[in-house]
Amino acid sequence: MTLPEAYRSQVQHIRESSKFHPTPDGVREAVPFPGYTVITPVSEEDSKNADFYATLQIYQQELLQLPLEPDLIVPVPPARFHVTVADLIRDSAFRDACTANSDFEKELRSCFADIFQQYQRSSNSKAKPIRWQVLGLMVLPRALGVCLVPQDESCYEQIVNLRRTIYQNQKLIALGIEQQYHFTAHVTLGYFGEISPNLDRDRLGTMLSQLNQKWLLSSPEFVVERAEVRKFDNTIRYDREPDWPSLDF
Repeated sequence: MTLPEAYRSQVQHIRESSKFHPTPDGVREAVPFPGYTVITPVSEEDSKNADFYATLQIYQQELLQLPLEPDLIVPVPPARFHVTVADLIRDSAFRDACTANSDFEKELRSCFADIFQQYQRSSNSKAKPIRWQVLGLMVLPRALGVCLVPQDESCYEQIVNLRRTIYQNQKLIALGIEQQYHFTAHVTLGYFGEISPNLDRDRLGTMLSQLNQKWLLSSPEFVVERAEVRKFDNTIRYDREPDWPSLDF
């Protein structure tokens, strides 16, 4: 995903993100896109990873300073940077579930109180800290970010085991939460906005590859210390109440 040829290929398929729309004054706003997820604390609430997120903010600024059309990249507010641990439910599926079951949200959160307790009982209390590092820039069809790799097998297995505990929970499955086993740890830096038909995609791929080579000289470390159930209204707003389930590693 971080090789020069990958960028050259991936930029051929980028398209505008439907998660934002332009306002009359030309500013792109996040559209309603509700749901639930399990994420690490957002950067403004994660003081222990302050250096990591400060570096990502520099990365984002360098990305935005590339000589591109001004509306090509819609930046994620740095205060909302985070790592998704497990996607749960979103958009129309979430709305339909709430319509069919007025207690859906309450029942979903209740499931996670049990899931996190189950994980803690089964996990190794002497497990090492979960440390991940930035591997490089990642180009997705509708977004740009940095992908992360685990420091060692233990760091990977702890997250995978948590995801397995989540997606194999029968009560959660009964609520319509689909099992998702593919996992690419990443932090989204921005989404694609207006893509001009005249966009020089080959040039864009080259610029992204060159930027990535620069970033590789300083690969910051991210420590996963906490996972939280959060509700989102759109792609940049993730909220939770103090009594909602969370897991400290």
